[in-house]
Amino acid sequence: MIARLVPVLTAGLLLIAGCGSPSQQSSSTSAGRQKIVVFAAASLKKTFTAIGDQFAKDNPGASVEFSFAGSSDLVTQLTQGAHADVFASADTKNMDKAGQAGLLAGAPVNFATNTLTIAVAPGNPKGITSFRDLTKPDLNVVVCAPQVPCGSATRAVETTSGVQLTPVSEESSVTDVLNKVTSGQADAGLVYVTDTAAAGDKVVAVSFPEAAGAVNTYPIATLAHAGNPALAGKFVDLVTGPTGQEILTKAGFGKP
Repeated sequence: MIARLVPVLTAGLLLIAGCGSPSQQSSSTSAGRQKIVVFAAASLKKTFTAIGDQFAKDNPGASVEFSFAGSSDLVTQLTQGAHADVFASADTKNMDKAGQAGLLAGAPVNFATNTLTIAVAPGNPKGITSFRDLTKPDLNVVVCAPQVPCGSATRAVETTSGVQLTPVSEESSVTDVLNKVTSGQADAGLVYVTDTAAAGDKVVAVSFPEAAGAVNTYPIATLAHAGNPALAGKFVDLVTGPTGQEILTKAGFGKP
């Protein structure tokens, strides 16, 4: 009788062991594969991809999986239970939200700054030369939604300059704004200087002095439920260290 119970009990224990929480399973998988998941602002896609490649070289057997989106969307995902090891925001406001939700393992570190510019089609066919020009009635202007860092910066410029825009759409990420311009769906869009630099000859950047009053600071932090805190910390160190800073500077980001 006892002999017959052993296999049953063993199977039951294995079943219980396999029913851990999703977060525990995700952490175990990430640690076992030496993989970390990084949630990062859309404007960091090019630079963080390059930093991720360097990270893999510096840490044989390790890899980085990125999720790029608007910072506000990423915070929402994290508060709803999405798994990640590192969070890099395009502003301190959304990082503060993550901190207030108890998502951070420690104090975030500021690693870059970014400034708005106006993206227009090659040749600047509409002759846009200033922020006020964006109020012309014949222009289709696209901006970021207010909750997104680039949208918050846009609102700040509107407030300080006294110039109110009437955009045809408000996008959930700066990448979406840039795509509207490069695809010809918009005459102009407010994006970061790094976005126009990365777009090459697809757009022309029109700078405006009012942007200096709405510079965004980018913080990064390891998350409290990171599956591999040590590896996540190494990624943060790479971003904030000389190699990461060199990559960011070449892309047009400013120092924090």
